[in-house]
Amino acid sequence: MNTEQKMAQESRAIWTTVICFIVGTGAGTLMLWGNPRPIAGDGSVGLPAAFTAAVIAAASFVVSTFLYRRGEHAAMPRWQIVISSVSAVALTIAFAAVTALGVLLASEVLGVGLQGLELPALGGGIITGVAGAIAGRLAFDAGIGLTTSDLATLLFSFLIIGTLFAMLTAADPRWWELNFSQLGIGVRGWAFNGTLVVAGILIITVGMYIGRDLHRMRGDDSLGKIAAVVLLWAATGVALAGVGFFPIAEILVVHNIAAVSTLVLFVAAGTTTTAVMPKRPLPLLLTTTGVALMLVVAFVLADAFHLYSLTVLEAIVIGLGLLWLTTLVRILAVFAPQAARPSARGAVRRRAR
Repeated sequence: MNTEQKMAQESRAIWTTVICFIVGTGAGTLMLWGNPRPIAGDGSVGLPAAFTAAVIAAASFVVSTFLYRRGEHAAMPRWQIVISSVSAVALTIAFAAVTALGVLLASEVLGVGLQGLELPALGGGIITGVAGAIAGRLAFDAGIGLTTSDLATLLFSFLIIGTLFAMLTAADPRWWELNFSQLGIGVRGWAFNGTLVVAGILIITVGMYIGRDLHRMRGDDSLGKIAAVVLLWAATGVALAGVGFFPIAEILVVHNIAAVSTLVLFVAAGTTTTAVMPKRPLPLLLTTTGVALMLVVAFVLADAFHLYSLTVLEAIVIGLGLLWLTTLVRILAVFAPQAARPSARGAVRRRAR
């Protein structure tokens, strides 16, 4: 990409930011018309602002994808187009969800720091416009060229945002004495449960992008192995979504099965991905060994010595898992070519002759 193309791309991004601000301000002002409203809580600025910004982010990502990536499908077979399209839809949902929870989290924090403050319609509209402009710009940039590493960062950020918002709105302030699943109980339990469902969708999408990178590295001859990798990541995402879809307070057995399945499938997907990679980079091997040792130590300290609660152990396991995933996708980004690689096959599996 030459300098002129980069400047044109930057100009589009700036105009996108301006348009998102204007649309967000106008829509927010109309939705908040009437009496002044508090920043957070029932009948506040937060919910309309989150909804408006989420719609803007989703629309911005769709427009950007259409402008910059529609030519990628020209030489692809139908199955590859389907996978790419499903990924785009999943990402559109994810960007909307990340934006909504991000705005809601910000409103809760501001509500604590600015207690008693009420905003008129225009003031709330301007805040909505700012949120829409930021979300729209980030989503537009993502549509230009989203990498597997960017997706992993999005997953990590979304889990943090969703969990923090669930903590602030938890029905039981002492939920941490049991486990993270307690955040999914009560009227506001939708925040934590919804976070897990969308995180599951993101993991499925990460798996598709990992498959894309592996195909760019190994080509059609490894499609069978790559398909196994994608399916295992998809199963991991479905299991994680199941943890949120079946809250612990309603269907305990299914919830626990989904939670254990998520952990087992994550390990299986990671192991299979590493095996399919054409090289075994030393940083990945060191990270894998280190994470495995730390997990063993963490389980021993929690089970045998009772040094911390199950909640802390869950946080350690999730954190180490995301650390390993981040290392994996960053290494894939180093070795995988950036250009799209259309498959020469009309189907994933070869047809017997």
